[in-house]
Amino acid sequence: MRAASSALWRQIVRWHWISSAVCLVGMLLFALTGITLNHAADIEAHPVVTTWQGTLPAPLRASLAAQDEGEAPLPRAVRDHLVQETGNDPGARVAEWKGGEIYLSLPRPGGDAWLSVDIDSGEWLLERTDRGVIAWLNDLHKGRNTGTAWSWFLDIFAVGCVVFCLTGLLLLYRYAGARHSTWPLVGLGVVIPALLLLLFVHT
Repeated sequence: MRAASSALWRQIVRWHWISSAVCLVGMLLFALTGITLNHAADIEAHPVVTTWQGTLPAPLRASLAAQDEGEAPLPRAVRDHLVQETGNDPGARVAEWKGGEIYLSLPRPGGDAWLSVDIDSGEWLLERTDRGVIAWLNDLHKGRNTGTAWSWFLDIFAVGCVVFCLTGLLLLYRYAGARHSTWPLVGLGVVIPALLLLLFVHT
């Protein structure tokens, strides 16, 4: 029985240090961006707006004219042309085809972009806004416009943090007998945010 208990505690310690190692960089990033998000109004941003414009060649205009109104991605040849002209890839995102115009919203972390194409003339305009590194990190924290892969990372990272916290709690329980301040400190970590919510946060 004692051997099984010792093996269980060894496993808990292993989960604790593995989860802490895997989540270390992520926790630092999220802690720092928690501060920047909390003071977002105090951090001055200097958005940089860049625009490109041009006209699609006749063959590409013909491919656009064949598309019905509604929602559909840009043809691959049009996307390749825009990449060559601007260095920006609109990808296979769905655009709105309406009233002889194509409009494509291109939101991304730390900025925004949009593309407008006149189907008849082939004239296009691409505008991109960059709000800086802090805005980029803040959007990573929130998972804003980051795509499926980053969304999965956030979920897996959150599970890792839960494992880290719960195994840490179990280790506190095991060694609390030799450290009398353990549970008062844990209780303080519960009471302080509860009091702040009750006294200072208006709902």
